[in-house]
Amino acid sequence: MGRMQGRDVAVIGGGIGGLAAALAFARRGATVTVYEQAAELREVGAGLQISPNGGRVLEALGLDAAAASIPATAVEPMDALTGRRITRFDRTRLDGPPYRFFYRPDLIDLLAGGCADAGVALRTGVKIDLRGGRPHLNDGTPIRADLVVGADGIHSVIRPELNGKDAAFFTGQVAWRATIRAKDAAPVARTWMAPGCHVVTYPLLGGKLNIVAVQERADWAAEGWNFFDDPSVVQAAFAHCAPELRAILSEIQTVRLWGLFRHPVAPVWQDGQGMAILGDAAHPTLPFMAQGATLALEDAWVLAAACDELDDLSSGLRRYQALRRDRACRAIAAANANAVNFHLSGLRRSLSHRVLAGIGRVAPGAFLGRYDWLYRHDVTVPGYASQSDR
Repeated sequence: MGRMQGRDVAVIGGGIGGLAAALAFARRGATVTVYEQAAELREVGAGLQISPNGGRVLEALGLDAAAASIPATAVEPMDALTGRRITRFDRTRLDGPPYRFFYRPDLIDLLAGGCADAGVALRTGVKIDLRGGRPHLNDGTPIRADLVVGADGIHSVIRPELNGKDAAFFTGQVAWRATIRAKDAAPVARTWMAPGCHVVTYPLLGGKLNIVAVQERADWAAEGWNFFDDPSVVQAAFAHCAPELRAILSEIQTVRLWGLFRHPVAPVWQDGQGMAILGDAAHPTLPFMAQGATLALEDAWVLAAACDELDDLSSGLRRYQALRRDRACRAIAAANANAVNFHLSGLRRSLSHRVLAGIGRVAPGAFLGRYDWLYRHDVTVPGYASQSDR
């Protein structure tokens, strides 16, 4: 036990980042309360991917990820127009825990179970606002804690307190999320690429296939991802694609529309006194690198470790931001690059597919090795947060 022993921590937001932070602090002896505005912990039924860097955090938190996920064997770039597989990259060759596919509610349940076992208190149906720069419950009761963690997403109440207001801008892209029944789907992530659009598919526990379909378009869509749309709209958007992909999309019965907005990474993640933000509250990312949930897990671990290992809370908070901000910016830049590469057209598209196919034949390890800085990173190494050379 370190310097968080017996300290009070309030976590605003009961999503992946918030629950991971609550558990990480509780494991270090803190008294933790999570405040969630929903009446119960629940997540929209969709998939997410946790790469080895996030899997290391789940292991360090003492959670059995294997029981709640499917290990991925490969990623397959696909030509959405012809249905042809361009190449295949083996994900079982990655170091560390397996790359995993999770049904989002299953990961929430896994984290919530760990929190309950660790004695974390959960208060649901509670809306938090700021008064005089400090968080209060909706009945006006102040939240008294040594540390307040804003894990409350892109509409965070804590982020503006640290950074002022900022404006998001519409990227000119919308996404649809859906799951369908697919009992025997291979444990592979496929990215179906076409000019101006793409679809990502991968399996989930319970015989489901997760679908994220993205299209470039000029008209605005409301930010968020809980807006229902008609399945025929997403099916029409990809009607020019290969029969195999159209057959997958034809199985959609319920679909949610998501307007893709880009927020800047917050310049300030903590106040040096007793307030910090993590996950989407600090660094919203577009879904083109599958790192949103994993970065939140990393944030949660590093925040708890830095506050526990350094001389005082102020030093811990400063170290947390120093360790995390540049890495989050780099991951987001990689995601933004994919947003372009997935949607190429004409000669650039043909050349890109040929290069991918060639790399897959000659040097598949080199392709995955481009992301060693991301996937091999281990924030759970003892002393990670307190070593002065980081």
